[in-house]
Amino acid sequence: MQWFTAPEYWLGRLVFQRALAAVYFVAFTGTALQFRALIGERGMLPVPQYVRRVPFRLAPSLFQLRYSDALFAGCAWSGAALSAAVLAGAADAVPLPAAMAMWVVLWGLYLSIVNVGQTWYAFGWESLLLEAGFLAVFLGNSQVGPPLLVMWLLRWVLFRVEFGAGLIKMRGDPCWRKLTCLDYHHETQPMPGPLSWFFHHLPTPLHRVECAANHLAQLLVPVLLFTPQPVASVAAGIIAATQLWLVLSGNFSWLNWLTIALALSAVDFSAVAGTRSSPPSPLWFEITVCALTAGVLWLSYRPARNLLSRRQVMNTSFDVLHLVNAYGAFGSVSRVRLEVAVEGTSSRGLGPDTVWREYAFKGKPGELGRLPRQFAPYHLRLDWLMWFAGLSPGYARPWFGPFVERLLENDPATLRLLRHNPFPDRPPHHVRARIYRYRYTTWRELRQSGQWWHRTLVREFLPPTRLERGDDGA
Repeated sequence: MQWFTAPEYWLGRLVFQRALAAVYFVAFTGTALQFRALIGERGMLPVPQYVRRVPFRLAPSLFQLRYSDALFAGCAWSGAALSAAVLAGAADAVPLPAAMAMWVVLWGLYLSIVNVGQTWYAFGWESLLLEAGFLAVFLGNSQVGPPLLVMWLLRWVLFRVEFGAGLIKMRGDPCWRKLTCLDYHHETQPMPGPLSWFFHHLPTPLHRVECAANHLAQLLVPVLLFTPQPVASVAAGIIAATQLWLVLSGNFSWLNWLTIALALSAVDFSAVAGTRSSPPSPLWFEITVCALTAGVLWLSYRPARNLLSRRQVMNTSFDVLHLVNAYGAFGSVSRVRLEVAVEGTSSRGLGPDTVWREYAFKGKPGELGRLPRQFAPYHLRLDWLMWFAGLSPGYARPWFGPFVERLLENDPATLRLLRHNPFPDRPPHHVRARIYRYRYTTWRELRQSGQWWHRTLVREFLPPTRLERGDDGA
């Protein structure tokens, strides 16, 4: 079928596939390095306990059949190795069925992780990676031209990411409609980056421009993705540019980078890179792609209805395979930043003179004089959940107690998630947690104190807690 392929999108497909492989690599590597403390056999939310109460039909995963930390690590590192190979071009060096199998393995391995990852993997960008990764199976390789239907399905994903985020803002917090949300957001976002302090201190009129530009980029521009070229390419370029702005202003894991990759798949690069002719696509491949398209359109009913609903929900999967999902971000914006500070002491008895020492996290704000670092696209899962804990103790109830227990044991896997353990030689006798209100310092305060943050104690989050260690009275 002559209409089946779109040779002008060969470079867009190539860029998208390589970028997706890079995101897979980051996702698998991050999982391999963090899972033991989070969901391992001795993790805060162990997979074996989860799969005993949640059946396969509700959370299909390889680890429903068998789980061990060694098996999980093997799957995560295998996914990292395969994604690195695909990034290097391995999928273009093998026959089409083998290339498709590579993408199927990447998708299946990561689906198995997400479906047992519980709250640690309950982020919209996990579903976005799985949805985009599933479509990548049917994009083909250099031996066939880019299938036009799948390229359009990628635009449908991008449209839902952007338009869903725009609608949830307009239906949510009034500050988006008043153009005042960015007076707070750069300070209160989950994990600020090294430039977030400077973004926060932009003049107020520029914050209004930021808000207005966000509405334009998320509510109007996505519609233009479905118009003829070159308008669609311009729309995709605007989306990519706004995502780069978000990359500079915060740490949002791989959400922005994957959105950029989706946007670039919609760009017609033929004016600068020409077109490439390919052999005719095999009939079985064309039939498979047509079936995929019909299936995605059928599964799109609930996500599309969600977009039109006044009760719109964001970052929701409507099927257990995460094939077609709902997206969105920051339907509400916090006005103040509340941080949970975790502290320990070596003292057996507690009193007014007890010396407490604070644990330091890698990404979340802690030390007042430490400028936030850039971690995205790498995802610091514990740091993100600590931000939610500051919003409400209910977010942390399932895992915070086990986290404190691991600190009281000096559990090596848990301590590797932190930047600094103030008790390197032996565990603390007590651990407590307190809520502080953090705010950025002003320019004047920064010059005088050298500190990026100012904090004020709000309340206790967890009273001093200890483990019963035996008969020695410790």
